[in-house]
Amino acid sequence: MTARENVELAANLVDNPLPVEEVMREVGLEDRMDHFPSQMSGGEQQRVAIARAAVKNPRLLLCDEPTGALDYRTGKLILELLARINRERGSTIVIITHNTPIGAMARRVIKMGSGSIVEITENQSPVSPKGLNGDECST
Repeated sequence: MTARENVELAANLVDNPLPVEEVMREVGLEDRMDHFPSQMSGGEQQRVAIARAAVKNPRLLLCDEPTGALDYRTGKLILELLARINRERGSTIVIITHNTPIGAMARRVIKMGSGSIVEITENQSPVSPKGLNGDECST
């Protein structure tokens, strides 16, 4: 299936999906919608997976290393998209990452070690993804 077909398939599973083309644009794939996975980079394929999750307009979005295979610019784009989904659509976003600087944009950071919670931090002033600098948006 093409990237568009992948996202459309997910949209067809729910009653209130977001517009497929809008979500594809938000993840920066408006020019790659009709490409097959073999024609896309790993980072582009990862963005298709994020679009597939986001198009369902979920109340809870679990993201395991969402910026792991992305370059800095694209990683920041995805973090901005996740922040916008949280802010505008009211979805709870859980980001699982080894990239601790991303925690600066979270309201709550839960650090784990050996399968147990080590620390829970409440962040009174989360920064926007634009406020992250350096290589925080990619690993």
